[in-house]
Amino acid sequence: MVFTTGQCNLKCDYCGGSFPREKVPWEIEYDLANLKRLIEKDDEAVVAFYGGEPLLNYKKVIWILDNIKAKHFVIQTNGLLYHMLPNEYWRRFDTVLLSIDGRREITNKHRGAGVYEKVLEAAKHLRKIGFQGDVIARMTVTQDTDIYEDVSHLLSLNLFNHIHWQLDVVWSDRWRNFTEWRDNSYKPGLRRLMSLWITRIKKGKVLGIAPFKAIASQAIFGNVYNAPPCGSGVNSVSILTNGKITACPIAVSENWALLGDVKTGFKLMQRPILEPCISCPYFNYCGGRCLYAYRERYWGDSGFREVCEATKTLIKLVLASVPAIIESIDSGVISPEDLLYPPFNNTVEIIP
Repeated sequence: MVFTTGQCNLKCDYCGGSFPREKVPWEIEYDLANLKRLIEKDDEAVVAFYGGEPLLNYKKVIWILDNIKAKHFVIQTNGLLYHMLPNEYWRRFDTVLLSIDGRREITNKHRGAGVYEKVLEAAKHLRKIGFQGDVIARMTVTQDTDIYEDVSHLLSLNLFNHIHWQLDVVWSDRWRNFTEWRDNSYKPGLRRLMSLWITRIKKGKVLGIAPFKAIASQAIFGNVYNAPPCGSGVNSVSILTNGKITACPIAVSENWALLGDVKTGFKLMQRPILEPCISCPYFNYCGGRCLYAYRERYWGDSGFREVCEATKTLIKLVLASVPAIIESIDSGVISPEDLLYPPFNNTVEIIP
C-alpha cells in the first residue's frame, strides 16, 4: 500500500474522514527515489494506492505510474475524483476498488448525500473508456445493511466484477445489538446469497461475490491467501506519507505495526496471528480475520468472539457448497479460472 495522502474528501460516519496530519501527513514527505528503489527490488511487486483519498494527490499517482515498475497496480478510491486521472492512466490499473455500501439510501446515509450517484458515475466511466481490469465494489457493512439486498443490488448493476464487504467492527464503537443483527439479518442474508450463488454456478455463471470465491478457492485449490488473509505484515506492507512502513494501513501509529521505513527498508512480521486463532479448525480459511482487530480488540475478547461467530457462519456456508462447485468444474459447467480469486493480493481482505 502506498499512501499518497492522509486527507480524505469525505467524512463517512464509520471512519471519520482524514487521518490527523501528525500521523499521516497530507503530502508525501520522503524522496520518491527511495520508493522506486524499494519497490523495484521485487519483481512481483503490487503497488496499491491508498489514503485518505489517494486521488487528492493525483499528481503523485501519475508520477509513480510513469516512473516505477511493478507487476500490478491497484487503487482504493471513493471515486468522486475519477476525472482527475487521465483515461490512459486508469487503463494501467489491474484493479480499481470503489467504495460503495450497496443501495442508494444505505450508501448516502453513511458516506454523504450524492455519493452513491458519483460512484456509479465513476464505474460507468471506467466501462466507457474500455477499462479491462477488475472493478470491485468495496462495501462497509453496518447495522443498516441487508447483506442480501445490498450485495444483490450491486450485482444487478452490471458495473462491478466483484463485490466485497467489510463489517464495521474494527475501530467503531461496539454495536448495541450486533448479535441480534448477526443472527436475524446477516446470517439469513448470507444463506440467501449462497443459494443465489450456487444456483447461478450450476447454470454456468460464477457471480463475483469475493468472499465466497476466495474461501472456495482456498478450499479447492489451497494456498490462495495467507494469515492474515489481507496479507498485512506477511506479504503486504503500507508506506505512509512520512516514509514509515507499517504492517497494516490502518495501524498508522501502533508500535507493534512498525516494520521500518522507506529509506532503510523493512522486516516482515513472523507469525502475526497466534492463539486462540491458530488452534481453530477454521483458521485455514479465516486466517485470523483482520490483523488490526486481532491485535487491538476494541470490542474486547467477547466482542471478538461475537464477530468470529459471523465469520464461521460464512465459512461453513462456503465449505458446504464445495461439493457442488467441484461437480460443476468436473462437468465443465464452469472452469477453475472462473472460480479462482483473487489472482494476486489485490487488497481485497477476503474475510469481512
